[in-house]
Amino acid sequence: MSLLSFLFKGQTLPDEVEILDREDYKKAIAKGKVQIVDVRTKREFMAGHIKGAKNIDFFQGSAFESTFSKLKKDKPVYLYCQSGNRSQKAARKLVKMGFTKVYDLRGGYRTWSY
Repeated sequence: MSLLSFLFKGQTLPDEVEILDREDYKKAIAKGKVQIVDVRTKREFMAGHIKGAKNIDFFQGSAFESTFSKLKKDKPVYLYCQSGNRSQKAARKLVKMGFTKVYDLRGGYRTWSY
């Protein structure tokens, strides 16, 4: 095991997860009917969010999983949070739940408005 893999173990994402930069993310969600989810808290969501996003708070435990279970697992899901940390954790959870393609916004919502 290399030093880097030891230091960053658990940091790699499953193959079903892809991190997109802001421009690629914008292009992807501009295509229309996509499942876009803001995994921040309701308060963060109310302070500003990407148009068309549904708010499913990562910190809501069973409610998080229950709400995601109603989405289509065979269609891509576009996630974001404030910085990219929570959404990557959420992405791992979704893959375990059976979602086949998950996209995450690199740098999170804070990069969206720049």
